[in-house]
Amino acid sequence: MTPTVNPTKHLPADHPLVDGRTTDAPLVRALRGDRPATLPVWFMRQAGRSLPEYRAAREGTTMLGSCLDPALASEITLQPVRRHGVDAAVFYSDIVVPLLLAGVDVEIQPGVGPVMGQAYATADDVARLVEHELTLDALAPVSEGVARTVAALGSTPLMGFAGAPFTLAAYLVEGRPSRDHLAARTLMHADPDTWFRLVEWAADVTGTFLRAQVLAGASAGQLFDSWAGSLSLDDYSRYALPASSRALTHVTDLVTPPAPDAARDAGAQAGGAPRGIPLVHFGTGTGHLLEAMRHAGAGALGVDYRTPLDEAAKLLGGTTPLQGNIDPALLFAPWPVLEAHVRDVVERGRYAPGHVVNLGHGVPPTTDPTVLTRVVELVHSL
Repeated sequence: MTPTVNPTKHLPADHPLVDGRTTDAPLVRALRGDRPATLPVWFMRQAGRSLPEYRAAREGTTMLGSCLDPALASEITLQPVRRHGVDAAVFYSDIVVPLLLAGVDVEIQPGVGPVMGQAYATADDVARLVEHELTLDALAPVSEGVARTVAALGSTPLMGFAGAPFTLAAYLVEGRPSRDHLAARTLMHADPDTWFRLVEWAADVTGTFLRAQVLAGASAGQLFDSWAGSLSLDDYSRYALPASSRALTHVTDLVTPPAPDAARDAGAQAGGAPRGIPLVHFGTGTGHLLEAMRHAGAGALGVDYRTPLDEAAKLLGGTTPLQGNIDPALLFAPWPVLEAHVRDVVERGRYAPGHVVNLGHGVPPTTDPTVLTRVVELVHSL
């Protein structure tokens, strides 16, 4: 599949970043390197996971089935915004949804994760895989779910997301989750041509998925690389980074149209110049990769709980907005311990030009939702 992106394409006139609904939202401003009066906070995997209302809504449906039900996906996306007062919704979906919609046999097995109908570990396997194409018609449930959600959110931005090509390729080569990703790491060295064919296809599928969310109204996007931390810097730079860059090109061409002088008070940049979609690139265990990840094409970087934000900011020259990085384990600690940790994260985040508070990974399923609400209230008071 060859990317078909234009040099620039204006976002629709009714997009929240164009009509002014989210242009001045704290999340959008922080991801663009600004310091809004309210420090923004949201949580990866906030949609679902720990919420009792999520479990009630999901009853009788599979994970992927719920992702492809526009009304249900929208409701689940909105639940944490109502409950916690977070500064962004994140669309309820899964990184393997675009694989499924492209015709790949995949299911999410409870307690296991994504499991493919087969492993794609040989040149012949990959040759058959890349014949699958993700069409706009197939993405209709995603676009409808996003549009429903954006209509209900008002001035709260929706964060779209997609899996990074390396993480998707790791699932495809292994056929299921793996702790060390040996098969994927072997393939990239043993048969580089097949590897690049695989990750380039994954980049276009996941990039198309993210593009559909943005065009339907998402005001920001995140590329999520769960397994990149298993790679050395050299392997990441050679075998993963180019594909991540390729994925992001599917949305980096989307910009706000030039605004006339009269529209600047609705949030247009001074001079009416076009602006792109705020993007975050996040990976787990990627402290050693942050400098390289910055070159993928996202303006902001997510930092996991292993790397202090002040160290990340200094490593990146103090010029890159950061997102993170409360340790999810401390959500289960006594409140004074968690409060001190959140305050420390916020202080360290001041070394970056913009900061969005988040966890250093996703919300654990057994988290007490009232703790997350309390964290939001604390962050907003700082």
